[in-house]
Amino acid sequence: MAENQLGQQYMILPEGASRILGREAQRTNIAVGYAVASIVRSTLGPKGMDKMLVSELGDIVITNDGASILEEMNVEHPVAKLMVEIAKSQDKEVGDGTTTAVIIAGELLKNAGDLIEKGINPNTIIKGYEMAAGKAKDLLGDCSESVTLNDDDKLEKIAMVSVGSKNIGNDITRKYLSGLAIKAIKQVADKRDSKILIDKDFIKLEKKEGGSVEDTQYINGVLVDKEVAHPGMPKSVKNAKIALLDLALEIEKTETDARIEITSPEQMQSFLQQEEKMLKGMADKAAKSGANVIFVQKGIDDVAQHYLSKAGMLAVRRVKKSDMEKLAKATGAKVVTSLDDLTSSDLGFAGLVEERKISGEQMVFVEKCKDPKSVTIFVRGGTKQVVDETERALTDEIGALTSALEVGKYVYGGGSTEEFVAKGLREYANNVGGREQLAIQAFGDALEAIPKTLADSAGMDAIDTIVQLRSKQKGKEGRSYGVDVHRGVIGDMDKLGVIEPVKIKQQAISSAMEASVQILRIDDMISSKGSRPAGGPPGGGMPGGMGGESD
Repeated sequence: MAENQLGQQYMILPEGASRILGREAQRTNIAVGYAVASIVRSTLGPKGMDKMLVSELGDIVITNDGASILEEMNVEHPVAKLMVEIAKSQDKEVGDGTTTAVIIAGELLKNAGDLIEKGINPNTIIKGYEMAAGKAKDLLGDCSESVTLNDDDKLEKIAMVSVGSKNIGNDITRKYLSGLAIKAIKQVADKRDSKILIDKDFIKLEKKEGGSVEDTQYINGVLVDKEVAHPGMPKSVKNAKIALLDLALEIEKTETDARIEITSPEQMQSFLQQEEKMLKGMADKAAKSGANVIFVQKGIDDVAQHYLSKAGMLAVRRVKKSDMEKLAKATGAKVVTSLDDLTSSDLGFAGLVEERKISGEQMVFVEKCKDPKSVTIFVRGGTKQVVDETERALTDEIGALTSALEVGKYVYGGGSTEEFVAKGLREYANNVGGREQLAIQAFGDALEAIPKTLADSAGMDAIDTIVQLRSKQKGKEGRSYGVDVHRGVIGDMDKLGVIEPVKIKQQAISSAMEASVQILRIDDMISSKGSRPAGGPPGGGMPGGMGGESD
């Protein structure tokens, strides 16, 4: 409802729509953003707690992975969805640090709300936050150390910190998984112009319930979750010459409508013989190339299977496109789209291709490749929940290791880096002047939420911890001091081996800042009524919490 100059009222929005304006809209958004951050706060660090999430279908997920929790929650409020996007972008970009990013974003919103209540304009806060994020990036560079592909000890520490918060057994198990992740990263890493490039997609994580987490194994090749196409085919082939075919070994239907008229048994017999001859020709062409193992992206006709079996070839059909790409990287084979083009130069090599029965299901192992640029980690565990959490742990480890090696820098963990940057931002704020300095100080205070949360989860007093941490970091060598959650004291993270990739910290701070700025810019929330069936509940209404309904 609005008024014109004559004081007459008129409708802008449809009946039943709702609108929240100005300060009230900002209060609502800040409250929702902080509420989302509060949900995942208790999961941070090695002493963090797990969440149990039950879907509408009754599926259970038990995890403390921030991205997984927020994704499974299925939030409704638009601001809550923005907070979920922070976790998703963090997970996609660096593979770890999702909880950190969401907690910082929530604290930035809360501190901004306090400043708005004191009369600070949101645009002033936004400018201060952007200045603080730029300075934080410089401060992270100042406190970072170098790491290379040959620093096994540092890489293991980075992996162990990444997996430390996951509930997947003891330190021996975590160390074993870290070793697998490092081995996989080293194998697929590619050096170009003194830079290390790692494509995480070529580290395949295949999972199967059964056994224990310690049965998780590294495969120097690709594991394909398919079975051999024909029972008469060999189940194991050594020194395999592998052909990858992006086609169907069967008689395909014509694209145009066609009809074949058969008027006698002889014609029918001739037709069937011709069809069989064509299928035999396909099998012969595959065998002529010298291949003894073929992976086909589409189907294989029963007759073609018979002839391939007679030729002593192992064939697998309906292989996923992503698996075909991994097989090409692992074996050196080229994916061929026509049998006429298939030659011996298109074939790849694997020391062993073998079908094995795992937990009652057949799987094809392609291993002992010469120098594969695609490898597999076969994840095992006693229950589905354990297998899924182990997979999430390995995903985080691979993401952390990739981030560390691609930038070549790491920083100290345990909240020490956040405290170092917060201290630097407070000093920077004093030199800036104006009202922006209040926002910069608020940004530094938001970063201190990480050591506070770590202290809380370890049963320490958060305020005493921050006071001690600030005192320890006053000295020149104090930047490595953080929260030792295992002993419940302030400790030297350098000596304890708690290190994290600098890229994860940079991404967490920048994505948290961008999301909070986007939310702070909103001063008007409009929800249209929307259509509804006759007799149904009224629609529309701007939700005030995460469980509301938005149109």
